[in-house]
This record gives sequence, structure tokens and C-alpha cells, in this order.
Amino acid sequence: MRTRIQENRMNIKLSRHQWITEAFAVLAEAGVDGIKIEGLAKRLRVTKGGFYWHFRNREDLLLHMLEQWRVGRIETIHEQTRDEDHAADTLKYLIRLYTDSTNLRGNAIELAVRDWARSDSRAAEAVEAVDRERLDCVSSLFAQLDLSPDDAYSRAYLFYSFIFGQSLLNDDSCRLEPKKIKQFCTRFLVS
Repeated sequence: MRTRIQENRMNIKLSRHQWITEAFAVLAEAGVDGIKIEGLAKRLRVTKGGFYWHFRNREDLLLHMLEQWRVGRIETIHEQTRDEDHAADTLKYLIRLYTDSTNLRGNAIELAVRDWARSDSRAAEAVEAVDRERLDCVSSLFAQLDLSPDDAYSRAYLFYSFIFGQSLLNDDSCRLEPKKIKQFCTRFLVS
């Protein structure tokens, strides 16, 4: 028998944002195949009927997730790289931002979207758009350091390879102290 609190919770209408946020949590934990309408409803402790107020079906939810991820990542890189007058400082800040504190949920979502992109053309398009914007924005910062366009773009590519790659490495396996390695890499990238 349900209690009054359970009945009231089951009648709550969640926002589109709440459904998408929970879907991203599932994506980070179980990948795109783990995202199921009934499973989301159970996690949110509501009926799945509320889902259909916001989305036509699972595919519609997935499209909204990709769009939110794409727009969010592009807005973020624009915010983080807008100070081109201090390009070297901005690049060093970005390295610190992404290497000093690990955003485990953000990393899990990033990896899950990239894995999703390996088998879905819509996800691949979203990843391509984000990568293109990230590389263009950071390349623009490197160009401010008097690098040729090709050198600036190549440095931006290496920059992102370092930022994402270092989060996958186990710091305990490094010969040098991780903090020193990051300092050396920063000097190498932003010289």
C-alpha cells in the first residue's frame, strides 16, 4: 500500500531539465544504452507518463541531451577563452582548471558522449561540433602568442590531447610527482 507521500511524489510533474539531468546521470553511469524511460521514472520516483509531457519518445530525449551537451560545451569554451588579450594566462588557467581538480561526473559524461558517438551519427556530429569549437578557440589563443595558424592549431590539438588524456592516467603510476609533470607540460605547451 502506498503512503500519501509516495502518492504525492508520483503525481509531481518534473521539468524537461530534470528529466535530462537524470538522463545524463544514467549516461555517465551506464552509457546511452542504459537510458530507458521506465528506468528514469523509477530513479526520479515518478510515473513514466510525465515523461511524455516533455518528449515524444526516447529518441527525442536523446536528441535534446545531445543538443544540451553541444550548446553547453560550446558556451563554456567561449566563456573560458574570451580574454584573448592575456592568451598565455588564459591557457595556463585552462590547464589548471582541467588538471588540478577532476570533475568525475563531467569526465564520465564526456567519455560517454564520445563512446556514444562511435555508433550514432547524431552524437558524432555533436562531438565534432564541440571539438571544432574547442580547437578553434584555443588555436586563436595560441595565435596570439605569435604562432603561425598551422602551429597554433597543432598546439591547440596537443593542448586538448593533454587535458583529456591526463585525466585518464593514474597519477600513482608516474615516475615524477604529478604536480611537476603538469608544470612541465604547461611550460612546454605555453612557451
